Amino acid sequence: MTRYSRITGTGSFLPPRRVTNADLAGELAARGIETSDQWIIERTGIQARHFAAPEVTSSDLGAQAARNALEAAGIAASEIDLIIVATSTPDMVFPSSACILQNKLGIAGCAAFDVQAVCSGFVYALTIADSLIKTGAASKALVIGAEVFSRILDFSDRTTCVLFGDGAGAVVLEASDTPGILASDLHADGKHVGILCVPGNVSGGKVLGDPLLKMDGQAVFKLAIGVLEDAARATLSKAGRTEADIDWLIPHQANIRIMQGTAKKLKLPLDKLVVTVDQHGNTSAASIPLALDASVRSGKVKKGDTLMLEGVGGGFTWGAVLLDF
Repeated sequence: MTRYSRITGTGSFLPPRRVTNADLAGELAARGIETSDQWIIERTGIQARHFAAPEVTSSDLGAQAARNALEAAGIAASEIDLIIVATSTPDMVFPSSACILQNKLGIAGCAAFDVQAVCSGFVYALTIADSLIKTGAASKALVIGAEVFSRILDFSDRTTCVLFGDGAGAVVLEASDTPGILASDLHADGKHVGILCVPGNVSGGKVLGDPLLKMDGQAVFKLAIGVLEDAARATLSKAGRTEADIDWLIPHQANIRIMQGTAKKLKLPLDKLVVTVDQHGNTSAASIPLALDASVRSGKVKKGDTLMLEGVGGGFTWGAVLLDF
């Protein structure tokens, strides 16, 4: 019998502090940086984002999202035999946030590790978990995207600091005799490292380089739309499906113009595009599972729907996953 994997539960968690564009504009004005609600919305579609308190870590957010996903799936944390956390803002240099999160869930023994593919991280992590379940190495996995991007923002640069937020999303992925994850397509091109990066590191107890996010927005925009279309079409081809089979496109929530541009290239009506960037901002690896959980809990995404998940991020990394929910 062929072994497949299916999503059986979704969960998410946002820090309580909601920061509107007006709130952020006021904070930036105090630093001598001028921006406005209208300026941000016109360029990004973002209206608000959530920022975590200083003591809250990615694993804190991820653990709560995981608990919500476990509850939705109707299984106990002790049944999990694989944890993968996609994050670019881990709690520590090491150990992994996955190991820290595992302890917060009160379990031990199962494999746990982080995946670092920035905003494509959840797509990468989901593909890895699917592969491990198909080979029999795991049966019930937690796949989590969790970020505290507010920690690495340069609040003197209005072109980047208005874009990002904090949050976490999670899914329970279980072995099944019916297909769930249908196909995936992952890529990277390291020659584009410089257009989106945090060019700093820790050495000798000091930070070397710049520990804050740097981005060439125009370069990212031009690359993103093309590679997202290519990955989506490659994934559909692998699955033997067409654009007409997609019920919902759930892309990485970076910029409304990139998202709408990708939908149009795939000839999808915009009412099939899941949008949460307006309320969450760009939460990097957390954005796709956050958007998925919001859509499931609102009743938009239903059992049996076919979903295209896709992400693009620093690296430059990109990829897509097609699944029957």
